[in-house]
Amino acid sequence: MMQQYRSNSYLFGGNAPYVEEMYEAYLDNPGSVPDNWRAYFDALQHVPATDGSDSRDVAHAPVIESFAQRAKSNAFAVKASSADLAVARKQVHVQSLIAAYRFLGNRWADLDPLKRAERPKIPELDPAFYDLSESDMDISFSAANTYFGGETMSLRQIVQALRETYCGSIGAEFMHGSDPTEKRWWQERLESVRSKPAFTAEKRKHILERLTAAEGLERYLHTKYVGQKRFSLEGGESFIASMDELIQRAGANGVQEIVIGMAHRGRLNVLVNTLGKMPADLFAEFEHKGAHDLPAGDVKYHQGFSSDVSTAGGPVHLSLAFNPSHLEIVNPVVEGSVRARQDRRGDTTGAQVLPVLVHGDAAFGGQGVVQETLCMAQTRGYRTGGTVHLVINNQIGFTTSDPRDLRSTHYCSDVVKMIEAPVLHVNGDDAEAVVWATQLAMDYRQQFKKDVVVDIICFRKLGHNEQDTPALTQPLMYKKIAAHPGTRKVYADKLVAQNAVAADEPDNMVKAFRAAMDEGRHTVDPVLTSFKSKYP
Repeated sequence: MMQQYRSNSYLFGGNAPYVEEMYEAYLDNPGSVPDNWRAYFDALQHVPATDGSDSRDVAHAPVIESFAQRAKSNAFAVKASSADLAVARKQVHVQSLIAAYRFLGNRWADLDPLKRAERPKIPELDPAFYDLSESDMDISFSAANTYFGGETMSLRQIVQALRETYCGSIGAEFMHGSDPTEKRWWQERLESVRSKPAFTAEKRKHILERLTAAEGLERYLHTKYVGQKRFSLEGGESFIASMDELIQRAGANGVQEIVIGMAHRGRLNVLVNTLGKMPADLFAEFEHKGAHDLPAGDVKYHQGFSSDVSTAGGPVHLSLAFNPSHLEIVNPVVEGSVRARQDRRGDTTGAQVLPVLVHGDAAFGGQGVVQETLCMAQTRGYRTGGTVHLVINNQIGFTTSDPRDLRSTHYCSDVVKMIEAPVLHVNGDDAEAVVWATQLAMDYRQQFKKDVVVDIICFRKLGHNEQDTPALTQPLMYKKIAAHPGTRKVYADKLVAQNAVAADEPDNMVKAFRAAMDEGRHTVDPVLTSFKSKYP
C-alpha cells in the first residue's frame, strides 16, 4: 500500500492544481500535453466509471463556466421556451454543428497510434463557431434527426455524443455519397452506439488471441530466420483480427467463397493465421526444404493458397491469389476470378462470392491500376456486388512519412470517392474498433452491394524489408515506434485493467503460441478439413 502511495504522491498536494489543469488540456486536445502525461491520462480512460460506463471523461472547466454564465444572466429563473425565436435560431445552429461533425469529424478523430501530430484546428467543430456559448450548453435542443436515443438532449450531451461517435478511434467518411438512404444507414449504425462496440468477454478474448497469433508468428520468424525477407506485419497486427472477423461475418451472411488479393506486406501472416497453412510448411520454405517438383516457382511472400474454413453460416472457401512484386496488379485478376465464380454459380447479386482486396497506403493512392479497377466496379459487365478493401496503412509506404511529401490528397483512400465508396479510418491500436469497423463494412457491402474501405492506420515496426534500417531515413518516426509497446500489449493491458482477463492470461497466450511454433503447428487451426490445395 505504501509503495502505491509513493508511486503517485506527485499527483497530490501543491501539484494538484497543475495536474488538474494539464488533465483539462488533455481532455480538450490529447496532443497538447507531453507524451508521458498523455500516456498516463490514456491509461485512466481504460478504467470503467463508477456507473459501469466505458465513456471517456469530459472536461470540468466548461461545465463550471456554463453555470457561472447562466447564473449571471439569471438563466435559471426562466426556463427557455422552444418557441422563443432566440432558441429557434440556436436550434438551426445545432443542426449545422451536427452536420459538421458528420462531414468533418474524421479529421479530428484519434487515428494515429504513434500520436505524431496534434489534432488540427477545425472551427466548424467548435460550438462557438455557431455563436453557441457555454451558457447554452445545458439548454435542451431537438435531436430528432440523430440516432443518439433521445428526442431532446442538452447541447453538452449532443456535443459529447458527436465527439464520441465521429472523433474517437474511428473516423467515418460517408457524407460524400449521393444516396440519402446509405447516409442514413451509416448515421444510424454509428450514432446508435456512439461508435463503441459492446463485445462479449469471449469475443474480446478471441480478439486478443488473434493479435497474439499475429505478433507471435512475426517475432518467431524474426528470431529463428534472422535477416531473411518476410515483409513483416509487426505494427499492423489488428489486420489479422480484421480478416478473421470479415471471413466469419461473411460466412454468417451466406457467402460461400472469398477471393483475396494482396501484396507481400503481412502475406505470410495471412497464409498461416487466416488460411491455415501449416507453420511447419512455411518454416520448410525458409530453410529451403520445400517441394521442388514444380516447373516454376516464386518467393514465399508471393505464393497463393486455398482452404476451407468453418463459420457460423457453414464452410467458406478461401482463395489467396498469387501476386508478383507489382503491388496492385492483382486487383483486376481477383475481380475477374470473382465474376467468373459468380457467373458459374448463377450468383447475379454477388451474395455468394466476395472479393477482398488488401492494399498498402502508398500503393492504394499511387498506382493507376487501382483507379482503373474501381472504374469498372459498378459496370454491368464487370461488377462483382461490391469489394471490401482493407488498407494496411503504416504511414510510410517505402521511405516517406511526412504527409506533405506522401501525396496530394488528405487520405490515401481518397481515390475511392470517385465511386462514392464509404471509408472507415480506424486506429490500429484499438483492436475492438478495427473488428467493429470490419463488421460494418461487411454489412454495408451485403446491404448495398457496393465497394467499402476499412483504412487500418498502424505503423511498420521494421524496415520495408527486414534488411533495411529505417531509422536512418525516418529517425523521428522510428523513435516513436521504438517506444511503442505493440498493439497486442496495448490491448492486453486494457483487458487486464478492465478485469476482462486474468493478469497472467495474456503472457500465457504468448507462451502457448511460441510452444506451438516450436512444434510447427497451429494453436487454433482455422481450416475445416485437412485438405489444403496449393492452387486457388
